[in-house]
Amino acid sequence: MDILVDCKHVKKSYGKKEVLKDFDLQLGRGRIIGLLGPNGSGKTTLIKILSGILSRNDGEITIAGLPVGIESKKIVSYLPERTYFSPSMRVRQTLQFFADFYEDFNMDKAQDMLSRLNIQPSSKIKELSKGTREKVQLVLVMSREAQLYLLDEPIGGVDPAARDYILKTILTGYNENASILISTHLISDVEKVLDEVVFIKDGRVVLQEAADAIREQNGKSVDALFREVFAC
Repeated sequence: MDILVDCKHVKKSYGKKEVLKDFDLQLGRGRIIGLLGPNGSGKTTLIKILSGILSRNDGEITIAGLPVGIESKKIVSYLPERTYFSPSMRVRQTLQFFADFYEDFNMDKAQDMLSRLNIQPSSKIKELSKGTREKVQLVLVMSREAQLYLLDEPIGGVDPAARDYILKTILTGYNENASILISTHLISDVEKVLDEVVFIKDGRVVLQEAADAIREQNGKSVDALFREVFAC
């Protein structure tokens, strides 16, 4: 496996609460990977550490051989849980903001996706519905020519009718040497695009397996296995 992400003995605590506990994980290139676990399992913390927003307390992480930092941020495209643009900005301004900030931003790709989603570049962010704001942010993130895409709940606020297009956008919006890590609770909606699944619980990996292998070996969907593993 051509390793893109390598986490070794990573630890992260908030005060006395240990969120990631001696966390080990390797992710290869050219994969769409579901990061799945119950609330409080460490999913968002891991994604924020990989993005460089949070620092770990201990352990080692490399992305494409680079330690997490200024250089790794140049090849990582991150979609947070919440939108972060000023409500007064217009959609076209958000595109220009990304184009100015990221050398790998593909303006033609972004404009094409906006058009397909029927989003007007002249619209102000505050005029858009919550779901449409999330679509704009996803367009921006997927329009970078990154090596690692980190998507935290990318379809959480999007209506079901738009989910298939968004998943298609995710599928076609990256190159074969990149990987996408998707954290979501809507497993049944996304599992059809997943190559690999990582289950985490209490800050540790409890399962890492190809999605097809899960279905073949267990005779059930990823969603069904998740419900079984994490049943209350």
